[in-house]
Amino acid sequence: MGLDRACEQARDLTEYFPASSACGGAAHLHQIFGSIGTNEVFAFLSKKGSPSTAAPLSSCSPPPPSLKPKPPPHARAAMAAAQGGSVVSSSEKVDFLKLQNGSDIRGVAVAGVEGEPVNLTEPATEAIAAAFAAWLLNKKEADGLRRLRISVGHDSRISAHKLQNAVTHGITAAGHDILQFGLASTPAMFNSTLTEDERNHLPVDGAIMITASHLPYNRNGLKFFTSDGGLNKADIKDILERASKIYEESAHGKLKEWEDASRGVVNSVDYMSIYASDLVQAVRKSAGDKDKPLEGLHIVVDAGNGAGGFFVDKVLKPLGAVTTGSQFLEPDGLFPNHIPNPEDKTAMKAITQAVLDNKADLGIIFDTDVDRSAAVDSSGREMNRNRLIALMAAIVLEEHPGTTVVTDSVTSDGLTVFIENKLGGKHHRFKRGYKNVIDEAIRLNSIGEESHLAMETSGHGALKENHWLDDGAYLMVKLLNKLAAARTLGSSIGSKVLTDLVEGLEEAAVTVEIRLKIDQNHADLKGGPFRDYGEAVLRHLENAIGKDPNLHKAPKNYEGVRVSGYGGWFLLRLSLHDPVLPLNIEAPSNDDAIKLGLAVLAAVNEFSALDVTALNKFVQQ
Repeated sequence: MGLDRACEQARDLTEYFPASSACGGAAHLHQIFGSIGTNEVFAFLSKKGSPSTAAPLSSCSPPPPSLKPKPPPHARAAMAAAQGGSVVSSSEKVDFLKLQNGSDIRGVAVAGVEGEPVNLTEPATEAIAAAFAAWLLNKKEADGLRRLRISVGHDSRISAHKLQNAVTHGITAAGHDILQFGLASTPAMFNSTLTEDERNHLPVDGAIMITASHLPYNRNGLKFFTSDGGLNKADIKDILERASKIYEESAHGKLKEWEDASRGVVNSVDYMSIYASDLVQAVRKSAGDKDKPLEGLHIVVDAGNGAGGFFVDKVLKPLGAVTTGSQFLEPDGLFPNHIPNPEDKTAMKAITQAVLDNKADLGIIFDTDVDRSAAVDSSGREMNRNRLIALMAAIVLEEHPGTTVVTDSVTSDGLTVFIENKLGGKHHRFKRGYKNVIDEAIRLNSIGEESHLAMETSGHGALKENHWLDDGAYLMVKLLNKLAAARTLGSSIGSKVLTDLVEGLEEAAVTVEIRLKIDQNHADLKGGPFRDYGEAVLRHLENAIGKDPNLHKAPKNYEGVRVSGYGGWFLLRLSLHDPVLPLNIEAPSNDDAIKLGLAVLAAVNEFSALDVTALNKFVQQ
């Protein structure tokens, strides 16, 4: 049992390792298993028909430094199982509602991390998939549908295949058909609900993406789509409540199999090629239908070992771009090179270095499932966060003069000035959460205020022209359109055409984020929810600020307490999901930033359940 369980997890780990040597993932496995029978594991995998090699570990050379994983001790998930460590079984209770993460589902799918028991099991995933089908069937009743078509895809996580199989079983056991896309991006999954292609069984009625964005390798999750877009929080709660009932009523998660005649059909479709072809056509159209509008441009991509590697071979190369120097395109669910996150400093440093080393015109970086992105120009200047929003706003306002740009709450005052004074648009600063930002843009349009762009500083960006889908690849296509159009007009200035668009954006010299944690076990909470305590902190801060003549509350604010002063601003807000009050500060100098920090500290210091250690350290520097 121990070895079998270990090998099942090993199969997850070897699924995506680059086959750069005859040993495949042997070196990766050695880091995880140590010396506890790695050769026996390879023999088992070979006997079971795994794609991994059964070559003895002793015959394997070490992986190259750029691909060598650095899993901490808690990555030894398979070792724990082999030694009789506890594993969540299909008979174990699952608190389904705890899997909700806003408008997504997130959980632990791989064992081995201390304090993080597996809760997104295969039986639980089967039940969730069946619940989504039941929820969707209710929505489609008016159309007279009784048999649905649902697509499923996944990113590069090591638990992807077992969860895809669980989703497939849950859907087909309920009598519905499923299309397996394999490695895919989140935006592509939504697109599959819109694509008209009956030969490939498209469009589908609903789509499921298996991903946990940039979270650690042991996590995974599910996102759901219909042709109306992603589901909201209430929908996810409904689905999880249904899943809980299905799980309890189906012998602890093993769904009752229907008669063969009633079971759904499984088809495999190369949908990423279809999706990528649409992106290629969009760029060609912007360049007057020129076949290779990016010819002569050198563009490097960093996929962070996620699902974004397709962008090189299926988008950039057909458009004529040179892509040498692109990196981390191979799917690897251990994410050995850097966190696949366009907000991460190490990730941005990696793509910046690739641009400079290869003298490229442009660098592009994606997160794991390609719903977020960022860019780097030829000089190494990063185009992410406020700068990327400014760039996209400039492009969209050229196409739709005067339109409203909706952003999250932590964007800078300089961005507001740029959008409204330089570009002639309107900046509507709303709340954190990409779904909040998108839904607000949709709401504004519904009441007659035109909005064509909704973006978060995290790199989520959605356009009205693209069905309000937050698509990192489509954002980059909008940049490529500008480059292609410039090339068509005979320009050879490379990414300067993009850099020029953000000329005049005022940027703070000091940008800080400090997270103030709430101790949920502190007596001051009196057993109540952390949100109530956090709201009390914010109310007290708001009252205190009103007494300081140097500080001024933002006249329009939808989240937390936002205050201007000392040439900068701060925002203290309550996290969407965690017992944390993030504090964002921007200022023209470190001294001014400290003054803003001191104002916050003076107001919140009396709240004993609030950990202000990091803020104290900042103001005392």
